[in-house]
This record gives sequence, C-alpha cells and structure tokens, in this order.
Amino acid sequence: MLMRMYLRWAEVRGFKTEIVDLSPGDEAGIKNATIAVAGPFAYGLLQPEKGVHRLVRISPFDANKRRHTSFASVDAVPQLDDTITVDIRDEDLRIDTYRASGAGGQLVNKTSSAVRITHHPSGIVVQCQNERSQHQNKATAMAVLRGKLYELARQAHEEKISKVRGELKDIDFGSQIRSYVFMPYTQVKDVRTGLEVHDVAKVMDGGVDPFIMAYLRRQAAARAPAA
Repeated sequence: MLMRMYLRWAEVRGFKTEIVDLSPGDEAGIKNATIAVAGPFAYGLLQPEKGVHRLVRISPFDANKRRHTSFASVDAVPQLDDTITVDIRDEDLRIDTYRASGAGGQLVNKTSSAVRITHHPSGIVVQCQNERSQHQNKATAMAVLRGKLYELARQAHEEKISKVRGELKDIDFGSQIRSYVFMPYTQVKDVRTGLEVHDVAKVMDGGVDPFIMAYLRRQAAARAPAA
C-alpha cells in the first residue's frame, strides 16, 4: 500500500520511477522494495518520509474480519553523482549472486543475474534484480550502497552539530512518524507535526504533499535564526 502511495505521488508530480528490487512477502504483500525516483528535488521531498509508518485496518487476510495493526519502515537516500566520493573498500564487501524471483522474462529467471551486496563495517545490505545482466545489477546495487553510506555519514555529521547546538533530534531511526487508520474511524495523522487528514483514500492515492510540506515548514522554522 505504501509503495503504491509513493508511486502515485511520483506519477502526479511527473517524476520518473523504477522498481530496483522487489521481494514478495512469505504469505502475502511485499517484504521489501527499493524504488528509484527521479525528478526536481525528489530527495529533499521524500526525505521527510523516512521512518516507521503504522497502518490500522480490517485485514483482508483475516477470515474473522478483525482489526490489525501493521508497521512498515521507509528509508530515503540520495542517488549520488560522480562529483561526490564515497570510500568503499573491496575487502569490506561481500557480493552474492542469485536467481531473480520476480517476472522479467526468461533470461532473468534462468540465470543468476540478481546481486546482493553486504557492506560489513556498516551492516548495510542492498540488492538488485531488475536488470537482465549481473553487471548492470551490480552497478545499480553499488549506486544504492553509495547513497546509503553517504546518508549514514550525513546523519552522523548532523548529530554532532545537534549536540553542539543542544538541540533534540526530531526523528530517530525506527521511530513512528505517521499512522494510517481505516478502522474504527478514518484518519491519517503525522506524529511529528500533528497534521491530520481524514480522507485516507486520497492520501493512499498519492496525496502525501500536505504531510511533506508541513514537516519541511516546521524544519525551516526550527532552523530560522531567533529574532
């Protein structure tokens, strides 16, 4: 549901999207997905979406029609160009190849073209299976890894600055940022800004901009010099 929401959001804005990796859940749904989004200020707009999202609804997989609460973690990392250098040592990497599990033609499923890269110092794992060749999948996975390592370094730098300024961080890794409630009432509430929207269907169809803009305005106000 979240993946569709962000794909619709990007479509409305005219952004280009590509599903880099998609792993189905054990029984239903999606275990994890990686999507590349290209458009003006795409990273700056999507960065506020980083965090844990909470969903409350009547599960379609429950024969007794009981209400269920589920969680999904969203991450946002920049796609770096060649002007930004990220030091990645070969000895720090483990590269595994495997057969892609999704659709994509005969060649994709019959050859070990999918690539999984593990960066041992950080514990970051990235994978790609959307391209037909192992070389292309490795290049895409490395690009994602570079972005994640850069984001990790940026966060560490911001934490140091925050300690010097004596400021509290607005969002920690793994914190809940938003709830999507379908039952017993309908509401989408952002925990950080307090913004509430009662048209859940509109939000899930890509209407995320009110939450993004509310968060960005809040951040801008917090960074503004005191009068």
